[in-house]
Amino acid sequence: MEIEFTRMGIVFMHLIACCVAIGLVVTSDIAMLKQLFRADPNERFDPHHLSDLQKTVSHSLLALWVTGAAIVTLDASLKGWGYFANPKLQSKVAIVMLLTMNGYALHKYVLPALQKAGSLLRLSFGQRRLALFTGAVSGVSWFYAAMLGIGRPLNWKYSLVQIMAAYPVLIAGGFACIALLTVWSQSRAGGANEEAREPRLASPH
Repeated sequence: MEIEFTRMGIVFMHLIACCVAIGLVVTSDIAMLKQLFRADPNERFDPHHLSDLQKTVSHSLLALWVTGAAIVTLDASLKGWGYFANPKLQSKVAIVMLLTMNGYALHKYVLPALQKAGSLLRLSFGQRRLALFTGAVSGVSWFYAAMLGIGRPLNWKYSLVQIMAAYPVLIAGGFACIALLTVWSQSRAGGANEEAREPRLASPH
């Protein structure tokens, strides 16, 4: 009984860490989409928000690793080494590892570049492409991890390849959609800038 309550407490903390990260990712993505739809290159991200996002998501990811490792250790101690052969468990570990590598790229390269440029539209082509790709990976991965966390029917019924089949498709689709939106936003912003540069006709006297 004590082990069950201990596991429940760890799972609860695991869930909270995942929810906090997903909430921040969603709010940040919405803010970015609003900026792209407004297509104003002079509009800047709040640097304090980016800094808080960087710290909170890092802490959430660390909490996810710690609580996840505790859950796996506890379950393996009860079920034996065969527990690690579960394809769903392997999928969850793979997703968290990808999230960690992607998070490193975000915090090392993308967020500092955004803090400096202030806008996605002001990034260089290479920086913007990296920002869009890591953003797509982050959004898809957090939701995919949450889905696997509650996906009890997936246990032992599907192979690792089957469980992960939709993952790269969702990332590619998300990247393509946000890339198209960015191109449209750049085009709209460029048109607005051209109109602003046109000399005003002198009014007749």
